Amino acid sequence: MTKHSDLNSAAIAAHCATGASHVAIEVVDETGSTNADLLARCATLAGPTLRIAGQQTAGRGRAGRPWLSQSDASLMFSLAWRFKAPLHQLVGLPLAVGVALAETMASLGVPVQLKWPNDLLKDGHKLAGILVETQQATEGGVWAVIGCGINLLMPDALEQRIGRSVSAVPWLAQMERNTLVAALLSRLAGVLAEFDDTGFAPFTERWNLLHAWQGRHVRILDNGQLLQQGVAAGVDQLGRLLLRTDDGLQEIMSGDVSLHLAQE
Repeated sequence: MTKHSDLNSAAIAAHCATGASHVAIEVVDETGSTNADLLARCATLAGPTLRIAGQQTAGRGRAGRPWLSQSDASLMFSLAWRFKAPLHQLVGLPLAVGVALAETMASLGVPVQLKWPNDLLKDGHKLAGILVETQQATEGGVWAVIGCGINLLMPDALEQRIGRSVSAVPWLAQMERNTLVAALLSRLAGVLAEFDDTGFAPFTERWNLLHAWQGRHVRILDNGQLLQQGVAAGVDQLGRLLLRTDDGLQEIMSGDVSLHLAQE
């Protein structure tokens, strides 16, 4: 099996679809956070840039939470992409990225589902997370740095550190790692180019077909405080969660809220 130290930018590029040929690819053995690395360099990037690390010592999740990982057990990368659309039109971007990752995994024989707004689930447990951070571009538009962390394997010690059940995809862990990264990057590049032209609307149905908690009773929490509860009814064309409540259909923007099944 290819180890992270065998990741190679030229090999990844060689396996990419033509739509991703303009993406610069950087491979490092270890860094604090690939998202932080690219955010610090947005002003000087010549174009879309993928940065992938074998190990991240300060990986970040949503709302400032750490992303715990282990060398060779996880696939961690960030993709910097400049959008011509203004910031408020990027609200549905994490959901579109989720669609890209899920569709890639399905094409590789691993069906997964999506949890609003930015997680991939397998067998009901978290498999991957997405973190999007943005920065105004000096040349116009917005830079988005899209961080992805995927659990390929889940050693017992790492699961104990995380403190809850998580999922893994040992089938994909057996894949040649450069080929796997190229497949993900190729689909992502196509989705991001489409998203920049159209926004989230064309992805709505694709996301809803992958919705893990459709029809389930859920709670919306903000820093542990209950904001809303109801039945999850998919997302709308802006990427807002639709919640059927006693007061009718409510639209929930992501922000820093978190979504939980009602029985959790």
